[in-house]
Amino acid sequence: MRMYGLEKCGTVQKARAWLDASGQAYDFHDFKSQGVTREQLEVWLAQVPWERLCNRAGLTWRALPAERKEAVTSPEQAIELMMEKPSLIKRPVLEKDGQIELGFSEKRYAALFGV
Repeated sequence: MRMYGLEKCGTVQKARAWLDASGQAYDFHDFKSQGVTREQLEVWLAQVPWERLCNRAGLTWRALPAERKEAVTSPEQAIELMMEKPSLIKRPVLEKDGQIELGFSEKRYAALFGV
């Protein structure tokens, strides 16, 4: 199992604390220091629409010029933007058994892990 996110993100920290407290082993991949590949984004976008994977409610999105935001109308354009600005990716992304879970909620994680 692998978790993707930003080390300093509060939601990622909560998710990691939950996994640690629940005894769940995982690898952590930091977008800032390790980046993200086109192939990885394509795998995730095969499971969720780009509108869910690209965090359009966050500060990074809101800081983009209007014309840049309006230009993102397809998965390909979203991939380009998320590769350029990985902080746009909804966090955390948890990969477990070939499936992904976006964001964190104790209730969803408890159901996912059967605890």
